Amino acid sequence: MASAALRHAPHADPGLPDFAAEGDRRRLTGAAAKAFRRIVAAWGASNAESAALLGVSASSWDRIKAERWDGVLNQDQLTRASALIGVWKGLQLLFADDMAVRWPQLPNRGPIFAGATPIAAMVAGGIPRMIETRQYIDALRGGL
Repeated sequence: MASAALRHAPHADPGLPDFAAEGDRRRLTGAAAKAFRRIVAAWGASNAESAALLGVSASSWDRIKAERWDGVLNQDQLTRASALIGVWKGLQLLFADDMAVRWPQLPNRGPIFAGATPIAAMVAGGIPRMIETRQYIDALRGGL
């Protein structure tokens, strides 16, 4: 078990949010949930895909989607939202047309997708695949 000092150690950059700190999570939850809702709606993700991408139950997703949820996203859920927001931003920079919105639902032969859609790959692979997808898009646009 980690010591109390380690659990509450300040992060290296005081300007960065600390997803382990409840205060930061509480402060970021509203904006993260709003951005996440808009992104999955634009991509046409199903309710099941949206819930899985955020790491919440179907009933919690229904409340979040309807803006009737007053909870606080946990560290993993904020990481998922952050990764998806990064994917969105990267796609907007990569494509100058509606492909930025269509790409996540198209079968992809890229090495991390194996013919699946990026959304299906991210659902199946969780946080690691979401981060990998974000890095893949950044690499495609020459950002790495």
